[in-house]
This record gives sequence, C-alpha cells and structure tokens, in this order.
Amino acid sequence: MTTQTLGLEANVYEYLLSVSVRESEILTQLRQETAQHPMGRMQIAPEQGQLLALLVKLLGAKKTLEIGVFTGYSSLVVALALPPTGKVVACDISEEFTAIARRYWQQAGVAEKINLHIGPAMDTLDQLLADGEAATFDFAFIDADKSNYDGYYERSLQLVRPGGLIAIDNVLWSGRVADPQVQDNRTRKIRAFNQKLHQDSRVNLSLIPIADGLTLARKH
Repeated sequence: MTTQTLGLEANVYEYLLSVSVRESEILTQLRQETAQHPMGRMQIAPEQGQLLALLVKLLGAKKTLEIGVFTGYSSLVVALALPPTGKVVACDISEEFTAIARRYWQQAGVAEKINLHIGPAMDTLDQLLADGEAATFDFAFIDADKSNYDGYYERSLQLVRPGGLIAIDNVLWSGRVADPQVQDNRTRKIRAFNQKLHQDSRVNLSLIPIADGLTLARKH
C-alpha cells in the first residue's frame, strides 16, 4: 500500500500535487491525522481521491457504495462530490477506525449522506441484494481485505447499474504483483483478480497507475 503514486521521483510527485490537487481544508486535516495513525498507509493518496470525485461528478452519481472505509477519506471525498440528496452506503468492520471517519463527516456536513454498516462487507452486500437494490448504484469503490476482492467485485457488479463504474484500489500492490518471487496469499489473490478482470467481457476496463494502482471497470 502507498499514500502516493508509485514510481514518481519526489520532485515530480510534488509538482503533480502543486498543479493538480485541490484539496479542501477538511480533507487535508483528515489526511494529516490519518498519516499519524499506525495503519496510516491504508489511506488513499490525495490525487486518487480527487480522481474519484471527478469520476463521481462525470457519472452524475447519486448513490454510491464503498467497501472499506478506514478513517473515511475516500467516503468524504465522494460525499462532498455528490449532490445534496446523494447517498453513500459504506461498509467496514472497525468501530475504532470509523469513529475518526464519523467525526470528519460531521465536521464537513455530509454525515447525513453516509450510511455506515459495521460488519463483514460480504454480509452487507448480500443483504443489499436481498433487499432488491441490484442495479441501483452508480458507483462503487473497493478498498478492503484483498483476499475477498473477487467476492466484493461480483456483488458490486450486481449492485451497480448498467453504465455504472466500479473502482478497485491497490491492484499494483506496491509492485509486488509484478515480481514472480513474491508468492504470499494476498499478492497471489490480487494477481488472480487482475487476470480475471482482464478477461471479463461484462465490463470496459482500465488499470490506472495512480497511487497503488486503480482499476476502473464500467459495467456494460
């Protein structure tokens, strides 16, 4: 995991941030607080967050899904990009991490837009499907435990409408997916997932080398 785009020289990355990222004060505060957290490397990069916000606006999204909240940066980015009536359905297992998220959502005035479900995300997604919410979401962001990416993706594909978009984080896995010597379980799972999506005719596909690798899959 990385909190900035892989492979860029430090001066190039700083230049990218200086001419591209328009981060609100509340997002900066959250990112800086999270950087001090022992698990701070789980946070998305600011340039990635800005891309998510742009995609949400381009889609005209009103209803979005987030699998993996952590301290809430990505859900805050998306909620701020949504119209006043927009909704984020967010899934996480940690009350501790999401307590930070809730504090910032409240400060930013978007807490009413975000419906947080604490518990295994697979259970939440299955319940959404059982409740008849298939094909009702415009956008989904997957950034949770890597061993379950395939299950999250398959359920998100059912929940997202035709023409909707699924974004999946950490698909380059700090470059480990490209190193055949690395054979731990999570790396192998991400490799298999990437190969699957490459062959998946149900979506249009682009893997963007931003932050730790972001796959965009548009549902046909």
